[in-house]
Amino acid sequence: MIDILVGSQMGAAEYVAEQVAETLVQAGYEINIHLKPELDHLNPTNVWLVITSTYGAGDLPDNIQPFADQLAQDRRDLTTLSYAVITLGDSGYDTFCEAGRKLNRILAGKAAKLLLAPLEIDAQQADLPEDIALAWLPELIKVLP
Repeated sequence: MIDILVGSQMGAAEYVAEQVAETLVQAGYEINIHLKPELDHLNPTNVWLVITSTYGAGDLPDNIQPFADQLAQDRRDLTTLSYAVITLGDSGYDTFCEAGRKLNRILAGKAAKLLLAPLEIDAQQADLPEDIALAWLPELIKVLP
């Protein structure tokens, strides 16, 4: 089971999550998309795929900020958790992809296992974010437990 945790302010990250979920389902995986993730509703033995945009001064989108706060304050052991991160950002800002980096730091600090290096998608690239994510997806599938 893969839980996709979406942080989307303007809809781009949500669209990427939908495209990734569709491809993972076609590959035979069971998927849950969480548009307002809540820690108590997530299973730490599943794989968590965080897909978030960055806005403002490196901020998390409004819909995932409460989850990040809860996760940061929670004391539970996440050593059973495997996760990956896709972040959308704009390299024209010094806080490029900071939202995903924050969530990655929190999860790593809870001893969760990062499956592969986070994917950071730059809005200044010519390719569409969903195309970049779908091109990266086979790398994730190779390392899924």
